[in-house]
Amino acid sequence: MDSISLADAKARLSELVDRAAAGETVCITKRGKLVAKLVAAEQSPQQGKKQPIDVEALRKLTSSMTMQPDSAGDFVRRMRDEDRY
Repeated sequence: MDSISLADAKARLSELVDRAAAGETVCITKRGKLVAKLVAAEQSPQQGKKQPIDVEALRKLTSSMTMQPDSAGDFVRRMRDEDRY
């Protein structure tokens, strides 16, 4: 467990976050007193894992959608020109 002053932590935050993500606990002090601990976040078992895409379900969903009368560019232009704030 490493201890660092708040002023130094502000200047080196990216480095401290990397150290915490690697499993190290970083204690942040203010005027010599502990005010915060920087630790790695707990990850759920599925966090960071990509789910496979069900291609058939995607095709079924997109085939059931109705076609829009305007192209995407025309739609954005119309929204931009007509709906001024």
